[in-house]
Amino acid sequence: MFSIGDKVVYPMHGAGIIESIEEKEILGERKRYYVMRMPIGDMKVMIPINNVEGIGIRDVIDRKDADKVFKALERRCGEQTSNWNKRYRENMSKIKSGNVFEVADVVKSLVLRERTKGLSTGERKMLNSAKQILISELVLAKNMNPAEVEDLINTRITT
Repeated sequence: MFSIGDKVVYPMHGAGIIESIEEKEILGERKRYYVMRMPIGDMKVMIPINNVEGIGIRDVIDRKDADKVFKALERRCGEQTSNWNKRYRENMSKIKSGNVFEVADVVKSLVLRERTKGLSTGERKMLNSAKQILISELVLAKNMNPAEVEDLINTRITT
């Protein structure tokens, strides 16, 4: 169970801060929800409390793990398949996992691919989404602004 003020990650959406816990009636059913504010885009998300474990909500990483994410972005990247469909499915699976290191791996591999071969429209959207998810968590873990985090990500990614 999370509390107001907790920093949490909502896989596929990113990290945010629980602002309140509310009871709402939606489609004739009363449920309790975490109301989470996302640091990027100033968006609010309602998460049903009874479904938190199934969704994979977790605490934001700490500063030490955030530093490990930045270090991971500096490491050499393995070869990815040239099959666009397979690559897309593998990357989507990593993003859905909610694991920040997996998301960082997707960002790194897509940025490197963009630099060398370019990206399809689908992969460009995936890169933007994965980058926002990664930035949102690192912003909360390191207490930095989104532009600073994005600059750090971009400068750490090397071939």
